[in-house]
Parts: sequence; C-alpha cells; structure tokens
Amino acid sequence: MLDKIGVAGCGRMGEPMLAALRDAGLPASGFDIRTPESYGDFVPAMTDDADVFAKGLTCLVSVVRDIAQTDDVLFGAQGFTTRAADLKVIVICSTLSPRYVRDLRVRVPDHIRLVDAPMSGAQIGAIERRLSFMLGGADDDLDALQPIFEAMGRNFFRMGPFGSGASAKVLNNLLAAANTAMTRLVLDWADEAGLYERKLLDLIEKSSGQNWLASGIDDIEFARDGYDPENSIAILVKDVESALDDAPDGANTDLPQIVRDRILALTPRAKPK
Repeated sequence: MLDKIGVAGCGRMGEPMLAALRDAGLPASGFDIRTPESYGDFVPAMTDDADVFAKGLTCLVSVVRDIAQTDDVLFGAQGFTTRAADLKVIVICSTLSPRYVRDLRVRVPDHIRLVDAPMSGAQIGAIERRLSFMLGGADDDLDALQPIFEAMGRNFFRMGPFGSGASAKVLNNLLAAANTAMTRLVLDWADEAGLYERKLLDLIEKSSGQNWLASGIDDIEFARDGYDPENSIAILVKDVESALDDAPDGANTDLPQIVRDRILALTPRAKPK
C-alpha cells in the first residue's frame, strides 16, 4: 500500500507534510499545479506532470484546498482514480463537507480503499510534525497507514468508519472558528479599553477564557490576518460552511452563521511593538 506515496496539493500544509514523509524515509513525492522550480531545494521531490506523478502511485494523500480541487485531483483535470493504475488507497486530508466525503465511496472505484484523515495544528504543526489527525476508515487500512500519520503528526484519533474523520474535523473547526471570531473581537475591545494585548493574553492563558487562538496568536500563521478569499481565514470560513452543510435536520444554525459572518468581516490586526 505504501510502495509509492504521493501528496497532491503541496501548499502551506502539503509541502511540510511531504517533507515529513521524506525525512521519515518513506517513498513520497509531491504534485502541484505550481512548477517544481518554485519549490527551491525541494525541486527533486515535485512534479506538475500528472502522468509522472501517477506512475506506480499506490497511496494518494490529497491536501488540496476545497471540493472543486478535490474533484479535479480525483476525477477531473488530474483524475488520479483512473490515471493511476496501481492506486490502492486514497487518504483525504483536506477539510471538506462530511456529506461530500461520504459520497466519495460511490464515486471512487471499489478496488480503491478510502480513508479520511483531516488534520489540526495549522502550518506550524505541519512544520513541527505534531499534527493531530481525525481518522475515518477501516481499522486494517488505518493500521497500514499508521507510518505516514506518525511521520507527520503526534495525535491520532480513530473516529469510526469512512467519513467520521470529516465529521469530527468540521465540528472541531467550528469551535476553533468561534474561538477565532471571539478572540479577535475581545482584542479589539481591549484596545479601546486601553489594555495591553500581551498582558491580556497572559491573563487569558491562565484563566477561563483560554483558547487555541489566544494561546497561539504568535505562532498560528493566520492569527492576525483579515479575510481574503485566498488566505487561511477564507479556509476557516469554508470549514464553518462545511459544518453547516452537515448540520442535523432542523438544527438551529444561527450561531454558526454569526461566527462565519464575523470571520468574513475580519480585518488585519498588527502585532504590537
């Protein structure tokens, strides 16, 4: 199953994940629509040629941005489900609507195993190889894939059958999005109250307001960003929308929608000198 591992989508998350796999001695290469030359010293590991990437590929790890790019990787422009004749397993690491993920089982050929493994930890977690993976799939498949997860991460949560990882991830990210929206609001209000950001954050860290964004504001690469369709704040919006897409029938979605709207309204926040 791990004879040739390919990481599709070598951006902020995919590139350090690929580096971790290679540093662990695993036979991994990367595919991206960016030219290999844009990866500097990483050029030998990269290709933008789908046929080259697909040759001998047995394990596809997809880390692309959204559903449209996932469709391209699996069925469209790259179409690795048919292009890669030796493909045995697909690992979906992107955070996508659980409804979409579950439906992949009827779209992907039966001989290809499917595992969903969205991760948490942001870019810094990928670089430091301490990602947390939320895993969905058969235990035998997860056992076989454990070496790749151990290369890239530190915590591994088996949530159930295929699609369970996606469900757990969007719920986790819905909570992270709420923390992001409220922490940024609190810091803006603190400015108006004349409070020093670092003093307030130190207080929050040791008090009941402690949360992921407040604790990691100097490490999380997008913590101070405003919304832009191309940045990671936009991915957080996408994650909230993925949770909304899989909300229980009849659920009150007012609060998640407010969280989404607050994130859409974020403007850049400078780091105090």
